[in-house]
Amino acid sequence: MSAALWLGLLSLPLWLASCGQHDQTSATTDHPGSPAASGATNTSGPEPRLDSVYVIRAMAAEPRFKAQERWARKFYRERQGRLGWFRGHELVPQAATLLTVIGKAKDDGLDPKRYDTSKVSKLLADLNKVGQDTARRNQLERQADVALSGTYFAWASDYYRGVANPRDRKDDSWKVKRNKIKLDRALLTILKERESTYPYYDFAPLHPEYANLKKALTLLRARQEAGGWPTLPATTKLAPGATSPTVALLRRRLLGGENTGQSPAAVAAGATPVTNIVAPADVYDPRLVAAVKSFQNDLGLRPTGIVSGTTLAELNVPIQARINQVILNMERWRWLPKKFEPDYLLVNIPEYRLRVFEGGKQALTMRVIVGKTLTATPIFSDKMEYVVLSPYWNVPFSIIDHELRPKLVADPQGTLDRLDMEVVKGYGRKATVIDPTTIDWATLTPETFKYTLRRRPGPKNDLGEVKFIFPNSNDIYLHDTPHNELFSETKRNFSHGCVRVAEPVQLATYLLRNNPNWDQTTIQDTIAERKEKYVTLKEKLPVYLVYLTAWADADGHPHFRDDIYGHDKALAKEYFGE
Repeated sequence: MSAALWLGLLSLPLWLASCGQHDQTSATTDHPGSPAASGATNTSGPEPRLDSVYVIRAMAAEPRFKAQERWARKFYRERQGRLGWFRGHELVPQAATLLTVIGKAKDDGLDPKRYDTSKVSKLLADLNKVGQDTARRNQLERQADVALSGTYFAWASDYYRGVANPRDRKDDSWKVKRNKIKLDRALLTILKERESTYPYYDFAPLHPEYANLKKALTLLRARQEAGGWPTLPATTKLAPGATSPTVALLRRRLLGGENTGQSPAAVAAGATPVTNIVAPADVYDPRLVAAVKSFQNDLGLRPTGIVSGTTLAELNVPIQARINQVILNMERWRWLPKKFEPDYLLVNIPEYRLRVFEGGKQALTMRVIVGKTLTATPIFSDKMEYVVLSPYWNVPFSIIDHELRPKLVADPQGTLDRLDMEVVKGYGRKATVIDPTTIDWATLTPETFKYTLRRRPGPKNDLGEVKFIFPNSNDIYLHDTPHNELFSETKRNFSHGCVRVAEPVQLATYLLRNNPNWDQTTIQDTIAERKEKYVTLKEKLPVYLVYLTAWADADGHPHFRDDIYGHDKALAKEYFGE
């Protein structure tokens, strides 16, 4: 908070700084310390009111408030023109809280300069000096009230909706359902004029994951202020037990220079403490190896303990870059719905991880494979409706055009037999098989191809044994794969856009757990028949495909992932102006 603002607040009389909340009747009663008793500002008489014309003009006159005019109009219309931040001519305590929160906006990765409070500070200081001039007092209260509301809406819009909200910028890269927060209602909650299940009244974040990232931001900035972390030489290559001058730098990078000589994991496992033996500073000892493996896990790397290549590159990422990465992902949490449904499925694309939540708690998780950079998995939300056992795979025309056309021209029937494919007309149970030799594959175009080329259920099927459908315009779904070996890779962006799941039968069994006709045995028996079977979920399950490259645990310990699609880079240009 600026020095001017603090001086403005500190100069307020006790009755204004304490912000007592009472009605007009009690406000006119003389008591020790009250304005009437001390000769300070006059608190008698009715409170001033605001009409829509005044609010619109006041918001339009302040460039930083123009975008918030609709919230201000709704807020004062709901109040029938009554002031929001004054009771009986006394400032409510939430005003001081707001200004304190804005003064700490940097802790949320926000820029306090965006919410310049100097005008509010001056208005409050002028109000403190107004004395018995009732007309002047009312004028200043109106101005201060709108200025406080405008300041709140400017801050809350960034804090609860996002600085670079893709919905506001018509950015198609993020199509998760809209955060429908109503800032006028949020302000009413803060002023204790309505109840809400959301923590607006504490100026608090809506998601615990955001709060965890905020802790991580604080810790990273503290490390930065303490000197940051060292850069290891580009030629570094360390294996456990190695001796090198670089070890001291690595120790300072991960342990702050500590050298206790023994892994805490070894002690916890029952090893005899070796408190009197300390490894030489240049020895890559077990404690430091454990720290490197932990770091590798935090970055989604294979925990080998070897420092080279990708591990070395990640260790040398500048601390400011990590700070920015945390801030960008805090921003993304502002875009998400203010509350998830009790039960939902979430795929974090850069983490290559699926999670199912039941009653708000994680019930299931597994590895996934997502789209390549050129066929990126889109970021959106929808609702899952069907589990498909032994699905057909409909071959995209792009694959027909670029991969299969020459073979189909040369030998249509033989090619389809070898690939266990068929051409059909129509869909579902009404689909009828077409003789592939009747099709002119050489001149075929998307417009002239009126059929569907599909692969039959079975071991060669690209969708594996199970498909999970949440109908959407992107034609994206979850599915099994016959290439399970790919799940052992740490970076798993191999698909054409759909999401492949590591344990499809387990996921299907979970999703159908409330259907007595479908247990795991029934599911596996049905798959073995190799006949496509649609099973409708009793309740549609919300599905979120999101893009988060940083998150943290409750202690603020951060985890990072690669910006595989370049969304961080694009957002940084908007958010930081880079």
